[in-house]
Amino acid sequence: MSLYGTMRTGVSGMNAQANRLGTVADNIANSSTVGYKKASVQFSSMILPTSNGAYNSGGVETDVRYSISSQGTFSYTTSTTDLAINGDGFFIVKGADGTPYLTRAGAFVLQEDGTLKNTAGYTLQGYEYDSNADPTIVVNGFDGLQPVDLSGSGISAVASTAGTLNVNLPNGEADGFEQKTSLKVFDSQGSSRLIEFTYTKVTDNEWSVTATGPGTPTTVLATTTLEFDTDGQLITPASGELTLDGFTIDGAEVPDIALQIGDTTQLASSFSVEVGQVDGNAASKVKGYEIDEKGVVSVAYENGDLVPKFRVAMASVQSPDNLNPVAGNLYTQSNNSGVVILGYAGSSGFGSIISGALEDSNVDVAEELTAMIESQRNYTANSKVFQTGSELMEVLVNLKR
Repeated sequence: MSLYGTMRTGVSGMNAQANRLGTVADNIANSSTVGYKKASVQFSSMILPTSNGAYNSGGVETDVRYSISSQGTFSYTTSTTDLAINGDGFFIVKGADGTPYLTRAGAFVLQEDGTLKNTAGYTLQGYEYDSNADPTIVVNGFDGLQPVDLSGSGISAVASTAGTLNVNLPNGEADGFEQKTSLKVFDSQGSSRLIEFTYTKVTDNEWSVTATGPGTPTTVLATTTLEFDTDGQLITPASGELTLDGFTIDGAEVPDIALQIGDTTQLASSFSVEVGQVDGNAASKVKGYEIDEKGVVSVAYENGDLVPKFRVAMASVQSPDNLNPVAGNLYTQSNNSGVVILGYAGSSGFGSIISGALEDSNVDVAEELTAMIESQRNYTANSKVFQTGSELMEVLVNLKR
């Protein structure tokens, strides 16, 4: 066995333990870092071939691994913009240079410009919300993503555009009988306006309805004939819809309103309003924000309305533990991690989002302290091997004296 080989093996062991101590130091330092994933060192032996019965000592090499797929516990907060992922997936964030990154650190704070940034200064990405359909996602790319932006959500007023008014008309009344009711709608500036509906019996199974708007004189917004079958069910208009013409008032506009009346009946009962409602809302200030488990970001107004604005995008890879760690608790795709796939929380392959919570570091401090003691002892033992080899080399050199 070569004495030089012995010393090289000792140095190899010390370097390996130094690497392990380095990961232990990082883990302990980040034990309170939101979403931090611990690093660990795996050892593998380097064996040199023997020759003529002489043993050649090899050494040890290290491979750093990251427990990115291991989920930490949750700490609950009072901020609705603090987000945690329960299950698989990553948030997508971008820095000032526009480069997209993956992260599990969801301590997002609302900025003056309406965006949400985490403590490392990276901006949360998503898609504008569409109530009719989810936006088309570029599955294997980041195209189409934009910052979640809650600016311009101060005071909100939404004009009415649709509603429902279903009544029962008494079948036993004489021709010419009238009955009135009204609906409150909202104009473009958030003021409420009353629309009056007058039902007049024309003949058996036939009524007329006239809608008039506010003001003097009143404006006829719609008029139509209602016809009923022998069971008292509405058959005309066949569409079951009454469209109210839009109008302007006090500098504001009430747009055309599509009113559903298809369940209006004519039965042997007194006049009654079964359903009477319209959309839109009065002017109201922002009270806060809500983010549901599917990542839909909504603005909450003082009048109780929730207006969805964005949907948080999520990403996943086939092998999360092989992602490349980047400063700021971020990750990028590597050759071994697999392709980044985009989706939404709650869909296949993605966990749900918890609002008002943060994912803790998955570091076990007790385990790290134990590893630190082991590395310290092993480092000392390897240094003794080096020291012994050095002393034997000195003996060998002194033989010449």
